[in-house]
Amino acid sequence: MDYATFQKIKHWLSVEHWTMGQVARELRLDIKTVSLWAQREVFERKKSPQRASRLDPFKGDVARWLEQHPFSVRQLLYRLREQGYTGGETILCEYVRKVRPRRKEAFLTLHFEPGECAQVDWGYAGTVAVGSTRRRLSFFVMVLCYSRKLYVEFTLGETVEQFLTCHTNAFDYFGGCPARVMVDNLKSAVLSHPRGQPAVYNPRYLDFSRFHGFKVSACNPHAPHEKGRVENAVGYVKKNFLNGLPLTQFASVNPAARCWLEEVANVRMHAETRKKPNELFAMEKPVLLSLPTVHYDAGAVRSISANRKFRVHYDGNRYSVPAEYASARLVLRAYPERISVFHQDKLVAEHVRSYDRGQDFENADHVRVLLEQRLRAKDQKLLQRFIMLSPLADAYYQQLKQRHLNPRHHVQKIVALSEIYGEEKVARALADATVFQAYRCEYIANLLEQQARLLPDAGALHLTRRQDLLELDLPQPDINLYTQPDFPENEHETN
Repeated sequence: MDYATFQKIKHWLSVEHWTMGQVARELRLDIKTVSLWAQREVFERKKSPQRASRLDPFKGDVARWLEQHPFSVRQLLYRLREQGYTGGETILCEYVRKVRPRRKEAFLTLHFEPGECAQVDWGYAGTVAVGSTRRRLSFFVMVLCYSRKLYVEFTLGETVEQFLTCHTNAFDYFGGCPARVMVDNLKSAVLSHPRGQPAVYNPRYLDFSRFHGFKVSACNPHAPHEKGRVENAVGYVKKNFLNGLPLTQFASVNPAARCWLEEVANVRMHAETRKKPNELFAMEKPVLLSLPTVHYDAGAVRSISANRKFRVHYDGNRYSVPAEYASARLVLRAYPERISVFHQDKLVAEHVRSYDRGQDFENADHVRVLLEQRLRAKDQKLLQRFIMLSPLADAYYQQLKQRHLNPRHHVQKIVALSEIYGEEKVARALADATVFQAYRCEYIANLLEQQARLLPDAGALHLTRRQDLLELDLPQPDINLYTQPDFPENEHETN
């Protein structure tokens, strides 16, 4: 019998007024079963009787021993064997798991002086659309341990260059640097941290700390309570800032986070200090370490080769370099906002870093040299074809250059005319143009057109009619007509 069937029985009998037989047939139960459950007011399963076990006589001893000392199960089993216990180890484990007193760890409240320490950590905020792909959205959190003043920055990765750049931005936001920074065992700061042994720090992070003058301390593995301030801050960002915030565009997240810091996070009444972080920060800021005059170079360095299409691949995208560095070995420095490429300490290319994937970014200046080389080679071939048109072609080309014209344009047009009219006619036109000192492609085209308009020499007369049409008898002309007085010319002479 289950709870749903019990409710059906009670409903059909009390509300629908069914008979026991109707309910039994509908539920396919025995009528005695329906009658038995109809008499009960509440649903209650029948508990099966618990079997006695061989451990029952010894349970009091086990509980007493565990109160005295946290013995292991093997130690307890050895003691029970001495007292005559013949049962197994499994049942003893189950009983010990129930009765062993749980001891909760107690943690001391850590106190910090102004400017003494800051705690940092990463938080995860899901994914965000970037172009045609999606990227992991992380946020960097730094909290000053004394004032609880908070800094948050969202990134599209948790790489070393992102980690160091976020530190720099946080120090700029605070206007100074704490004397010590506590970090978790993330790879950007700690390479390894065996339990009970000192941490092995990332060399880049150590260099960064020496540059700013702070010390690094890593928390023990699996001990989040040692950096409770930043752990609470990460949770506060998720619950207060990210909760209900639509993450559609990455570009708008950090400006919104900065407004939230100024208007909410750092002006709220802190639950533990009962003061506003900005009020305590006024006492902490004067003792922060002063910042260097220049920022630390946080770029991640990587040795990389350009392909034959003078492209370098990084983070799923392709970036162009000058064509002369195709297939060369280069050095790439990746920053959160840009990509810089060097060849023997010389900056040869720089691009805005894209967090999309599968994109190709080409700088027009990188292709111009290659295009100019191809254009020069094409011009050489064109000039060779022009020189071969006529022995006078070279002198004609020199005259074009002396007259400050665009020789390539005129040479290209004249070569094209040779394909239309033939090389022999163009050579004749070049000779005529040289005589007339006409140095333009338009003159050559005009001469070629005039040559095409010349009429051919007259040939012999070919008659198309029959021979009998030529046998015509024409009367002898009468010239007396011109001597008559009424002829117009004679009238003029008479007058």
